[in-house]
Amino acid sequence: MTTAVFVSFTGFTLVMPFLPLYFQQLGVTDVGDIALWSGVTLGATPAITALCAPLWGRVGDRFGNKLLVQRSLISFVIVMVAMACVTRPWHLFALRAVQGLFAGIGPLALSMAALSAPREKVALAIGTVQTAQQMGPALGPIIGGVLASLVGLRNAFLVAAVFYAAASVVLTVLYRDPPRVERAVEDRQRTPFTTILNFENFLLLMLVIFGLQLVDRSFGPVLPLYLGELGYPPEDVLLVSGVLFSVLAFAGAFGNQLAAGLLTRFTPRTIIAATVLVSAASLAVFAVVTSAWLLTAAMAVIGLCIGTAMTTAFTAASAVIPRHVHATGFGLLTTASLAGLAVSPVLSGLVAARSISAVFVGGIAALVGLTIVVRRLMVAGSLSVEHGPVVEES
Repeated sequence: MTTAVFVSFTGFTLVMPFLPLYFQQLGVTDVGDIALWSGVTLGATPAITALCAPLWGRVGDRFGNKLLVQRSLISFVIVMVAMACVTRPWHLFALRAVQGLFAGIGPLALSMAALSAPREKVALAIGTVQTAQQMGPALGPIIGGVLASLVGLRNAFLVAAVFYAAASVVLTVLYRDPPRVERAVEDRQRTPFTTILNFENFLLLMLVIFGLQLVDRSFGPVLPLYLGELGYPPEDVLLVSGVLFSVLAFAGAFGNQLAAGLLTRFTPRTIIAATVLVSAASLAVFAVVTSAWLLTAAMAVIGLCIGTAMTTAFTAASAVIPRHVHATGFGLLTTASLAGLAVSPVLSGLVAARSISAVFVGGIAALVGLTIVVRRLMVAGSLSVEHGPVVEES
């Protein structure tokens, strides 16, 4: 599952960062029009996926997750080949919208990993798949940039299709669905979406995941501008920005792995509250220092804490979702994640139009607020049956 996710997420990011250049090749010349087409086209897939994820999860609970992921990967092969053949900007937008209808590999992969792992290894399984989801996009643009210069943008889409085909083969040959739960149909009929939202801590964990994504993705629109305000010369802004984004991604992946070890000793409430509070303090440091080394260190701590809290939240949710609606529950969690991903750049841009520093202040406030909510409202000890002894909280 981890291999299939890594290959497919790498394939996705081979070409998507270069959409503005592709729109130029399709005849769009005005910079504003290129930005508009790129924005709506990139946003179409996550927006539609967020709406469809719980519904596809429901189908996965009924017919098996493997079948749905195979369907998704094969559809991506077809869409990528079609993207290599488009002649109009709206063709690309329409294909991205169709891609959103069949997407949803992320939540299904996490559900499949959690259901396949022994109970004491659930956090490690979820963290490992999340690491693959982060490492693919970290490496994809580098590979895509080399490919685009060698074979051209159109042919790069065909290479991305090959990546999806390879992921489909890996999944089909090597993955086996765990045994189905008896009476799943009867139980599923008694478990509407509203009931899933009422599971212990579930709605709160959706809020945590949304808030973490909101802060994590807020850097994208403002970081280069912020470095310029700090006095970095233009030739250094791109380099320092790239380093900081890479550090954020790799530290987040390490945090995904760290969560499994922490959950053997502490409750999810303790881990989430502590890591979110530390990330708020690190963001405050990031907002006041100017040294590239200190900025990098602060960004590393932010990524580490957010990655740890994210895996902990998904693991805590997995512990309270019944097996027969597991994929549906993860679909709802993914809706929260994608909503944060979609809202964050827009909100960050609107706030930065008045003050870039206000973006960081708002992120600090959001993280502190999450810490207070988790400490006051989250029920402790949800994972004690799965992860052994936990440290008692005061």
